[in-house]
Amino acid sequence: MQQNQSNLTELLKQLADKNTTKVKLAITDIDGILRGKMVSFEKFCSIVEKGFGFCNVVFGWDAADVAYDNVKYTGWHSGYPDATAVIDIDTFREIPWEENVPFFLADFRDEKGKDLSICPRSLLKKITNQAESAGFTPYFSQEFEWFNVIDNNDELYQTKFSTIKPMTNGMFGYSLLRAAEQNDFFHGIFDDLKKFGVPIEGLHTETGPGVYEAAITYSKILEAADRAVLFKSSVKQIAKQHGIIATFMAKFNESLPGCSGHIHQSLWSNTKKQNLFYDSKTSTGMSTLMQQYVAGQLYCMPYLLPMLAPTINSYKRLVEGAWAPTTLTWGIDNRTTALRVLPGSASSTRLETRVVGSDSNPYLAMAACLASGLYGIKNKLKLKTAATVGNGYADIKNGVLPKNLWEATQAMKNSELAKELFGASFVEHFTATREWEWKQFMKVVTDWELKRYLEII
Repeated sequence: MQQNQSNLTELLKQLADKNTTKVKLAITDIDGILRGKMVSFEKFCSIVEKGFGFCNVVFGWDAADVAYDNVKYTGWHSGYPDATAVIDIDTFREIPWEENVPFFLADFRDEKGKDLSICPRSLLKKITNQAESAGFTPYFSQEFEWFNVIDNNDELYQTKFSTIKPMTNGMFGYSLLRAAEQNDFFHGIFDDLKKFGVPIEGLHTETGPGVYEAAITYSKILEAADRAVLFKSSVKQIAKQHGIIATFMAKFNESLPGCSGHIHQSLWSNTKKQNLFYDSKTSTGMSTLMQQYVAGQLYCMPYLLPMLAPTINSYKRLVEGAWAPTTLTWGIDNRTTALRVLPGSASSTRLETRVVGSDSNPYLAMAACLASGLYGIKNKLKLKTAATVGNGYADIKNGVLPKNLWEATQAMKNSELAKELFGASFVEHFTATREWEWKQFMKVVTDWELKRYLEII
């Protein structure tokens, strides 16, 4: 505690010496959207230790700011009071495209001053603590694919989003030509994010008009999730400055590939010197611990899928032959399976969970990956089947993934396993928000329906 106080004193002095006048604060909602505000430096100094009030509606409405009518935590019945948000000074960054304004993330507390059970970042911290108590240090990273379209905002709303124009044309995966066409934007992402404390390991074009892929440098899991959340928000802001809209929808267009948010993960010793997933004595390079971790993810995935694929659109990506998995499978360096094992050296052996979409909330997706892997280790689960070789879409011996958000949500809602891993209060709230999402979709008459039925039926 004394060290934390020392760190805080040093931080405040550092900010004061820079003549700081304002600070940006943010939390992450259920959908992974950053919600925040700007405060004066004087206000920041007064709240940095004790926390500040933040309207709890951010856990009581959806991505379109429409209030839920089916959750207990908050609503019209509660009057939408303030909840306490506590600033995490370890998340300090400066925003280079906003004249280096100081930035911090915060976590919510409940009325007893404890971590709020439905707060995504707090949930990940809870699961991380379980891993560390068991002697593991989780190292994670997330990679994102996303489409970039021309920012014709007014026109989009006027035409009900029927005039979407890709930033570049044609299928140019790994194209240096297409990257060079938007050179300032491309380099701006790489350079500004590094300055913002979100270093990128690799950035390139993907297959599709105006689509990029970025791999974020790996780190300890909480930092990895922070980086992933900040990456999505930052790319959107940087894109706007270049006349571009960056979208992290899982399936931007029915005729084009979907966008993934693959999560890479490994468990290391508490000394951080040994990769516990690696065993040079096995034929695959996978340790028994890694096999148990993979088995845990396969076992738990059908009950946790909304944490990996949280939107209606997520399931448009999870279709056969579209570079996204549909079956409960694992394989060695196989991009058609749900889990891709990447054996290598003692430093690089890891697991890639490929189900995760770019529309995921990184805190929830990483919590689901880690919790299910730990479940496999705790229960010493064994891989019941050999690694899938070849086409994972055809390998259904372990089962298939739920086909849509409603099906997946009902599986999670009724799962005692999910409640065991994350707590009943989180599961109740989260699945209610996913049911709300489904119901909002089901009442809409789509363009597809009008074109198909209006004249002929």
